[in-house]
Amino acid sequence: MGTLIGALAGLVFGLGLIVSGMAQPAKVLGFLDLAGAWDPSLAFVMAGAIAVGLPAFALAMRRRESFLGLQMQLPTSTRVDRRLVGGSLLFGIGWGLAGLCPGPALVVAGSGEPKALAFVAAMVAGMALFEWLERR
Repeated sequence: MGTLIGALAGLVFGLGLIVSGMAQPAKVLGFLDLAGAWDPSLAFVMAGAIAVGLPAFALAMRRRESFLGLQMQLPTSTRVDRRLVGGSLLFGIGWGLAGLCPGPALVVAGSGEPKALAFVAAMVAGMALFEWLERR
């Protein structure tokens, strides 16, 4: 049941990205272009996500189990270290260069877009490299 709910949540998330235009790299790059033709629509999408997410996370923090009876697995660390900052910088640089972050990249890759396929391949390679380095 958890897998089905996860798949439905992913479908709703993907549809939301498509409807909001966030699966279009040009839209994201327009948001990042502060000195040019700035497009504030991503800020509205982010604000809407925060408005929905904050109460959901507040509720989740008070629960030991999900509504499906599964154990809650929320992050507990509040430490900001070099690894977090470095990963955030890499994420931001990739986002700014490609106009994609992981969720929209997967949505766009589903259409066969070469740029998104390359981004997803690089993302998977980066995750594999991280796992390999963590095991060493």
